[in-house]
Amino acid sequence: MQAMNWSVVYPELLLLVMACVITLVDLWVRDPQRRPTLWLTQATLAVVAVMHLQAFDAGASQVGMQAMLVADPLGHLLAAFAALAMMVSIAYAQPYLATRDMLKGEFFTLALFVYLGIAVMVSANNFLVVYLGLEVMSLSLYALTALRRDHGVATEAAMKYFVLGALASGFLLYGLSMMYGATGSLDLGEVLQAIATGRINREVLTFGVVFVVAGLAFKLGAAPFHMWVPDVYQGAPTAVTLLIGGAPKLAAFGITIRLLVEGMAGLAVDWQQMFVVLAVASLVVGNFAAIAQSNLKRMLAYSTIAQMGFVLLAMSAGVVGGSAAPAPNAYSSALFYVVTYVLTTLGTFGLVLYLSREGFESEEIADLAGLAARAPWVAGVMTVFMFSLAGVPPMVGFYAKLAVLQALVATNQAAYLWLAVVAVLLSLVGAYYYLRIVKVMYFDAPADRTPVVRGPGVGALLALNGAAVLLFGVLPGGLMNLCRDAIVKVLAGG
Repeated sequence: MQAMNWSVVYPELLLLVMACVITLVDLWVRDPQRRPTLWLTQATLAVVAVMHLQAFDAGASQVGMQAMLVADPLGHLLAAFAALAMMVSIAYAQPYLATRDMLKGEFFTLALFVYLGIAVMVSANNFLVVYLGLEVMSLSLYALTALRRDHGVATEAAMKYFVLGALASGFLLYGLSMMYGATGSLDLGEVLQAIATGRINREVLTFGVVFVVAGLAFKLGAAPFHMWVPDVYQGAPTAVTLLIGGAPKLAAFGITIRLLVEGMAGLAVDWQQMFVVLAVASLVVGNFAAIAQSNLKRMLAYSTIAQMGFVLLAMSAGVVGGSAAPAPNAYSSALFYVVTYVLTTLGTFGLVLYLSREGFESEEIADLAGLAARAPWVAGVMTVFMFSLAGVPPMVGFYAKLAVLQALVATNQAAYLWLAVVAVLLSLVGAYYYLRIVKVMYFDAPADRTPVVRGPGVGALLALNGAAVLLFGVLPGGLMNLCRDAIVKVLAGG
């Protein structure tokens, strides 16, 4: 029997305890702005982020809870980034929720449980723990989507999200059960060793991987498992859309690495082929469907689908010709892409929240008309985000796309070279709808001439967010090295 090693889960235990404490404390909070609850929540996330960053800096890997959890640099890095993303999301969301009578204690509690699910997922070393973390995160997000109970569109979005999410979880669980049946173990390391023996029926393993990849593709929002993304992004309150589109993407990437790289690397030829198909489909569907959208949140949803196509392209280039030599480059590019995408999408939806006011959602692209005349600095920050998503230098999105394309070209395989060409061409299609936003802000006549006047706090955070997108584009080396170190240590087994 292996030792429990409780030190592995200290951040998660603190998070769980504080989520319960904050729930109780909020019962006595009378401030309509929920400041005590807000600051307790933010302080909890900040402490957990510091704990994970310190553990990442130490660089050691250890297992605990009878080897069901692993505390390694990748898990710590993803958990720290997710905590920071949740803090920024809550800061953007608070003014929006306050003006719509949705700033309740349950928002903060559910947000903490979303993060708890993320933290469990990125440190999972066992099929059951992966599924447990996934359900904690997903059920909390379903409830948050329906937070506006008297709003028919939000309730409909929550129902769609719940039904399709349950179906995807079923796919993932069925695939994991098949892998367990074939290998006789729930532990990722033992599954990897069992597959490496070559004595297990390959058809059963491949069949299981198909279902696992389908479940992961849903969580990433990749086509053709993308049906929920535009409806949920548009229907959910914008504050909740920000929570869905931010930190959970880091968790989805985390379990993709855990399951497919750490557990099923011996089947890379099979799942990489599926990723190529999913990536190209996501790039085509996301970019072409986004052109036709007039709703900003829906356009950004299709943009997310296309962006995830790049992540899947990088993940598909890890093992080439039976050699895993390209893996560190490919997987670190994918990690860098996910992290920088989350950074940019936080700012994009944060800006939509910033422009919203009581009785006005600022959800249509036409609502941005003439924004440069009403609020020049807001239009400038939005331009930075749009240029980053489009891959225009010197924004961080350009370097992220370049890193993925470089990983494809570095394989020296004709098929991957063609994939890189396809990705570039489809990115040019995507540039159209991002640049259309810039054109609307700077050259269209404003339909609404109401001055944009908000509190200084969120405005300063938006400016910092935009500056980070620009700074990491000009100086990407530090963040890229963090991503590479985490991936290299995972591939080396700690």
